[in-house]
Amino acid sequence: MQDIRRVTVVGGGLIGASWCALFLAHGLEVVLYDVAPDAEARVREELQRISPVLASLGLVLDPQTPRLTFQPELAEAVRHADAVQECGPERLAFKQALWAQVERHCSPSALLMSSSSGITASMQSRHLSTPERMLIAHPFNPPHLIPLVELVPGRRTDDQAMARAQVFFASLGKRVVRLRKEIPGFVANRIQAAVIRESVSLVRQGVVSVEDLDAAVTQSLGLRWAVGGPFISAHLGGGHGGIRAFWGQFATGLQLLWLHMRLKPVWLSRGAQRDLTDAVEDAYGAKSVADLAMARDRQQNAVLGALRASEDTSIESKA
Repeated sequence: MQDIRRVTVVGGGLIGASWCALFLAHGLEVVLYDVAPDAEARVREELQRISPVLASLGLVLDPQTPRLTFQPELAEAVRHADAVQECGPERLAFKQALWAQVERHCSPSALLMSSSSGITASMQSRHLSTPERMLIAHPFNPPHLIPLVELVPGRRTDDQAMARAQVFFASLGKRVVRLRKEIPGFVANRIQAAVIRESVSLVRQGVVSVEDLDAAVTQSLGLRWAVGGPFISAHLGGGHGGIRAFWGQFATGLQLLWLHMRLKPVWLSRGAQRDLTDAVEDAYGAKSVADLAMARDRQQNAVLGALRASEDTSIESKA
């Protein structure tokens, strides 16, 4: 059962305020630790901005709720926390020192979680005596709106801590992706980094303008990935033959393109294709390719309709 009722959020920047909004909207008690003198005014203002968005999702957020308190002393902020959600600067030395202080003053049962977008739990918890309860809970900005949270264990993170975090975030409506092992940058940011890298390269080479590059993404991959990730898209891209037909048609071309782009290739050997095919069919094989394609088309049409509706609303508001 979900046993986390009081959360301490460390850092009142964009991510910290967004986490506060989500936690509060789900009835939790939140203590915000931030040493900036304007932290309360700044965070309350951000909650005011966020509250209509959450209301559209059926969640009530009172920006002045007494369930949110502000504490400039770290020891007091974490003393009664069931969980600590760290949202500080992306500096390893800062995080290591912070967690050492948190550990000294928090409950022995408190779950310790970092919002870091790339620094691993093993690196952050290096000086802790209880690293088994520390893990990464990486959101995609803004956490109050984007469903994803990546749970990433450190080398010494206990499975019970991971399970506890998974139950907690699922209770908040998050889509939890639980990594099987630790890797810098995790999953979503590594994919994003690859896309940004190639986007920068194409613009710098004079191949395309910034505006057209963005259009190429939003009018193709962005729409596709809103309803299906790379593997199910490949499965459907193979037609009736599914992922097996996809490899047969595109594997060689992909490897040649990776070489041309000077990317380190991932060799799609017969064994690799077989393993990936088994994984895709395990994930999606309960439904036929035709049924999956119909579901994709319905969802894709819904996304396009929502975008058109938002454009119409924008035009009307300017009129």
